[in-house]
Amino acid sequence: MTGASATGAGRANAGTRLLAVCALLALAAGNALAAAATANDIPAAASVAAPADADYSAIATLVERLGPRIVGDGNVPALAVAVVHRDQVLFADGWGVTQVGRREQVDGDTVFRLASLSKGFAATLAAQLVAEGALRWDTHAADHLPALKLGPGAAAQQLTVEEILSHRVGLPFNTFDRLLEQDEPYPLLIAKLDVVKPLCGVGDCYAYQNVAFSLIADLTFAVTGDFYSHQVERKLFHPLGMYTATFGRDALEASASWARPHVKRRGKWVPVRPKETYYRIPPAAGVNASARDMAQWMIAQLGFRPEVLPPALLEEIQRPRVQTRDQLGGSSWRRERLRDAYYALGWRVMDYEGHKLVYHAGAVQGYRAMVGLLPDQDLGVVVLWSAETGVPGGLMATLLDRALGLPVRDWLQLDRLRALRSRK
Repeated sequence: MTGASATGAGRANAGTRLLAVCALLALAAGNALAAAATANDIPAAASVAAPADADYSAIATLVERLGPRIVGDGNVPALAVAVVHRDQVLFADGWGVTQVGRREQVDGDTVFRLASLSKGFAATLAAQLVAEGALRWDTHAADHLPALKLGPGAAAQQLTVEEILSHRVGLPFNTFDRLLEQDEPYPLLIAKLDVVKPLCGVGDCYAYQNVAFSLIADLTFAVTGDFYSHQVERKLFHPLGMYTATFGRDALEASASWARPHVKRRGKWVPVRPKETYYRIPPAAGVNASARDMAQWMIAQLGFRPEVLPPALLEEIQRPRVQTRDQLGGSSWRRERLRDAYYALGWRVMDYEGHKLVYHAGAVQGYRAMVGLLPDQDLGVVVLWSAETGVPGGLMATLLDRALGLPVRDWLQLDRLRALRSRK
């Protein structure tokens, strides 16, 4: 995937997008899809028992065995993984090199771009502001951003914080992403949202956004008088002990150890400078973090840092709002394991073989990332890598399957990849 198609991890190709939209409208017309899904639509965290013989230390051992093979057989420049259970970090380490052609090794403190995993931070900060009384979920964006306009009529006056964070703005999928990638400034993009023909009414359908999602930064400044990034650092990074987590390209490049992005040129991985574009919308794709940082983030999102993220806050942001059946296709593990999918607030929520999976993925030029939480297992897994390849994408499903005692599937296909490389 190139930069032109980056950071969505929710962007479909044109044909898939059309089918997804048609299916969405058909379902809505038949009242089969509620605009606001409830938590009853997916398994509750305690509704499916964990395997009695679940051995979480074995998952860490499996990561240690598979990580070097993914880098070697899968030809991945840099890979970092963290696994947590309850409040314990079972594993946080990495493999490969920070840049092809150099010797600096990747470890658990090597920083990567998180791309759209950043959206979970945006929703969590918003929930903290709601808890403080600075915002409400039904706060209308236009009450604090009077210049905001969306299409015909009073659409902007209807748009709420909750709808922004659940991608129910009413705009077409990924509105203005391509213009952002062409270096058009974010404020100018927001200023012309009113020229975009709506896909549906505000709150009536799901369509993944990056530019419009980032309105939450403008709202944060409006109600706190402080920059969005400062609020995240003060309320999340610092209290959770995410010591190498930052925002922006300058901070990434100033990290003690950071993985350079890699793109394929003439069949070989070539390091490039991180693109600035999606850093301009911090809520959607602005965070940098290491595997060790993300271990602390997962522990908190699983409910084991209640002094920072209380249970009621987590329940709210992880509650499904809208069905997203387009997420059931694509990779083999999605097709086989997922029974249903929703978007909550900054998080996807999926039915993974009868278990609630709180999940997000991300992609920008030269980076890929995914994070998944199994609340009924108190288990979290994050996978970060620095190249435009899908090879490591099967690792999370491999680890989730092990934790849940599901039949073994070869989601990684490492033997096949090794055989292909040996023939070259």
